[in-house]
Amino acid sequence: MKFGSYPLDEAEGGVLAHSVKLERVVFKKGRVLSADDIAALRRAGRSSVVIARFDNQDVNEDEAAGVLARALAGPHAKVTAPFTGRANLVAETAGVVVLDRARLDALNLVDEAITFATVAPFEVVEPRQMIGTVKVIPFAAPRAVFDRCLEIARTGDAMVRVAALTPHRIGLIQTRLSGTKESVLDGTVRATRARIEALGSTLIDETRCDHDAAAVGQAIRDFQPQRPDILLIAGASAVVDRRDVIPAGIEAAGGVVEHFGMPVDPGNLLLLGRLADKPVLGLPGCARSPKINGFDWVLQRLCADLTVTKRDIMLMGAGGLLMETPLRGQPRERERPSTAAKAPRIAALVLAAGQSRRMGRNKLLLPIEGTPMVARTVDALIASVATDIVVVTGHQADPVRAALAGRSVAFVHNPDFATGLASSLKAGLAALPADADGVLVCLGDMPLVMPAHLDRLIAAFNPVEGRLICVPTYDGKRGNPVLWARQFFAEMHSLSGDVGARGLIERHAEALCEVAMTDAGVLLDVDTPDVFTTVAGTALPP
Repeated sequence: MKFGSYPLDEAEGGVLAHSVKLERVVFKKGRVLSADDIAALRRAGRSSVVIARFDNQDVNEDEAAGVLARALAGPHAKVTAPFTGRANLVAETAGVVVLDRARLDALNLVDEAITFATVAPFEVVEPRQMIGTVKVIPFAAPRAVFDRCLEIARTGDAMVRVAALTPHRIGLIQTRLSGTKESVLDGTVRATRARIEALGSTLIDETRCDHDAAAVGQAIRDFQPQRPDILLIAGASAVVDRRDVIPAGIEAAGGVVEHFGMPVDPGNLLLLGRLADKPVLGLPGCARSPKINGFDWVLQRLCADLTVTKRDIMLMGAGGLLMETPLRGQPRERERPSTAAKAPRIAALVLAAGQSRRMGRNKLLLPIEGTPMVARTVDALIASVATDIVVVTGHQADPVRAALAGRSVAFVHNPDFATGLASSLKAGLAALPADADGVLVCLGDMPLVMPAHLDRLIAAFNPVEGRLICVPTYDGKRGNPVLWARQFFAEMHSLSGDVGARGLIERHAEALCEVAMTDAGVLLDVDTPDVFTTVAGTALPP
């Protein structure tokens, strides 16, 4: 790859290295400069520009990031569409992230051009949470570097996966001494139930017995008819030795003690045992508190059906110092809101209220390859990573609803559809989920817009980097749909007449990101019989 300042006469086809603000538009970095772009730069008084040029030994940043991310991702790890050399891995379900740390390090040691960052090993994640990101640092990766990274990614099992949390039936035994307060035991039940339910499992029962090895053994045996998947034992006094009451009680019931102690603080005094192939945990005293401790680390893995061995526990020391100190921030309490990065929640509006005057009939109901046009639009959205779909009806609302029967969409009716597009846009915006980060405004008569187009727009959306309005382009021409950040909803509500939100784009040029597509599907709306014939490959039905 060649990089540097080029005169405009030599810059066409180059990749813009830095954003350039002109009078009415901003050319973002990463833009492939067209002849029209060069002319605009020249009119603005520019004589040169900093660009990157590729050769046949380079792999485009998006291609490299996308291919590599797909090779790295295992079960329950979804790869988002690449954009600006970045492809994210997102959790598809709640679970525990499992990494191959050695291969991850080996990949990052190949070359500075390609990096792969993840959350911590065995971190508990939620659906849509980001768990990893592949980033190609320059605009293209050297092919030899890309090939070596891909080889590492494809050697062995998936480098990153999410072990899904599955429902487990968990029992709790508590021991008591003569001075033990029942209120303390009740508090342990509450804290334990909260932990268990947060992981999607159930505390099936709790029982109490004397703090005596024989009594503990009998309580364990009495629990067995309920067939718990995991059994927890909280002692009235902390376990201090392998021959103490709790481990002795486990052995008295026919179980084995596999390990005592862990390099996690708080949580040092955890005990790992087993009875008939089911885990039995002797809890450290800190387990009575809702704050994170070593017991949580073990329970999380068990609830994701991951085996926890003596060796696993002994390797938990790195990062295992969980004690609160004045140097740390807020306490890690379960009530603290999550700050984990999540994939943006992008809703979609399908504007399907128009009267189709130029077509002479409701074009949205016309079949293309046997499927009503509006249904093709909705099906593309369902197959994309958009999270919520709202269809705005107006003219012939009932037939439009019927054409979408069985599809997971919400409907909102616009009684003022005859006044123009703006009324439908406002009706749809009012029906969006309150936590939507942005919206794809889709026209119901664009049947050639595919899920890949939609996913690429969503991948481009990044408020932190100033990409708040994402517009698809083909051959330098802007098309639809357009993705808008939530901060523009209020301005969109102020529109009127048969005008969409296009006028807002010029007003907010600094927030615009033009997303190049590889085909013209984003430009073609089916407004006339001739266009229908071209798209459908058949004449307009009688």
